Amino acid sequence: MSAGEKFGGSQGHLWGDLEGIFLTEKALVAAAVSLGATEILPLSREEMALAKKSQFPYFDKKTIARLREMILGGFDPLGDAFCQLRTQEERREVGATYTPSPIVNAMVRWAAGYRTPGRIIDPGTGSARFLVRAGQEFPNAMLVGIDSDPLAALIARANLAASGFADRSRIVVGDYRKFAERTNRSTLYIGNPPYVRHHQIDETWKGWLSAEAKKLGHDASQLAGLHVHFFLATAMNSSAGDFGVFVTAAEWLDVNYGSLVRSLVLKELGGRSITVIEPTAQPFPDAASTAAITTFEIATQPASISLQRIDSLRHLDNLDAGRQINRDRLSVESRWSHLTHATERAPEGYVELGELCRVHRGQVTGSNGVWIAGEHSDGLPQSVLFPSVTRAREVFAAEGVLRDARRLRNVIDLPVDLDELNTPERRLVERFIKVAKQMGANRGYVAEHRKAWWAVGLRAPAPILATYMARRPPAFVVNRAGARHINIAHGLYPRVPMTVAQRAGLVSFLQRNVSQASGRTYAGGLTKFEPREMERLAVPRPEMLGILHLI
Repeated sequence: MSAGEKFGGSQGHLWGDLEGIFLTEKALVAAAVSLGATEILPLSREEMALAKKSQFPYFDKKTIARLREMILGGFDPLGDAFCQLRTQEERREVGATYTPSPIVNAMVRWAAGYRTPGRIIDPGTGSARFLVRAGQEFPNAMLVGIDSDPLAALIARANLAASGFADRSRIVVGDYRKFAERTNRSTLYIGNPPYVRHHQIDETWKGWLSAEAKKLGHDASQLAGLHVHFFLATAMNSSAGDFGVFVTAAEWLDVNYGSLVRSLVLKELGGRSITVIEPTAQPFPDAASTAAITTFEIATQPASISLQRIDSLRHLDNLDAGRQINRDRLSVESRWSHLTHATERAPEGYVELGELCRVHRGQVTGSNGVWIAGEHSDGLPQSVLFPSVTRAREVFAAEGVLRDARRLRNVIDLPVDLDELNTPERRLVERFIKVAKQMGANRGYVAEHRKAWWAVGLRAPAPILATYMARRPPAFVVNRAGARHINIAHGLYPRVPMTVAQRAGLVSFLQRNVSQASGRTYAGGLTKFEPREMERLAVPRPEMLGILHLI
């Protein structure tokens, strides 16, 4: 939404034709300088270079007055212009996702109700939306913003100067992970740490993450995104009495690399609440993803943490609301997002799917190119080849019943103890193992953590199979083919005896009644169902399932 759209109505004239003037970076820099960006010193070398290229003065007094009036009115015309000048792809590479005002306001409001800080730090300040709002709420606090982009830093300076906060503001062009300035005053950490995936993070910083996390007694995954680094940097450099509130993508609640954040929230950060925002509320305008607002107080360990889930930004009234989840329970849970769903009793005649079935993710092979049979595995005995679902589309195409295993590819599953094989089979298998080793199958995390690197360890065939990640609702099938499955699907294993008709009725019900809204949406629109999330689906009791099969 542009600033003009935000103003609307009788105030729309303030924006008027200003949108058309920010067609170049030079014009945006000139506006920032005209609004007083250079009043906040010192400028970095990069900022000074930008300022000199702006051909200042560029705008007349009337235009600058209009921009200043908009900023004082709570809007961010320069930040909006920045987001238009830089494409989504360019901003995504550096994690520059600007936060909507309802989220900014809710986070500052929480901080104001918690404690009065002497210093406020925004780790990835962007256009200083958080600092401007916090500066209004805390008139005596020092305002510090850190950003790696010199253009964003100039815009932040301009917004702070135009808001009248130049004398108590400081903007640093650099990396938050290198910022380690201590103070005796209580510090509020607030902002939207940049979301950058691990592929774009330098190996040196990945090493930093592992080493620094280890010093605090935590393990860190090399697959962690940049926001995880920022959580760690905050835990390292903060002191007792400091507190904070961050909004990030919600993935860390469940994925393996998020275990470091979960550990920090339970320990050093002193987590107090987590509010999950559904993607339908558009917490991040540039990405259809689930967001999480996390509040914390350094060096505290409250007995429980509040968890809640909202579907509209209008419901951001109280970040401390929600279910109180015992800290001890969270410490043994490997995934947290399912705990954010309000506990509701199933309708009369219904139970949670988890009461009828255990849901297990398919086996991770560690290298599908090796363990899915092909030309490289010719000659292997049939005893180690298992027809398996290896593509989600195989489940979608089955339309409720997987009948024919002959259309599936084989997964190679060798026994841990090769002595179980007879002599001819063992010779063939040992020949294949040499090929697999040449292909690198013995290297990597998965292989190194198996009892034997060559033993994939497929589960027994699941009576029901389900997809769990797609841009559409999951598909469920009765597995009449007796197929195995790898980690592109979930397997449903009945906890109670179920007839053939009941299994078919369960699949029929799930196919018709499970929507994307029941899962968790990632950036890009993919909806994912973790096993425990799927187990919470409400389904009819077994005695009704056979009847459903006939309908």
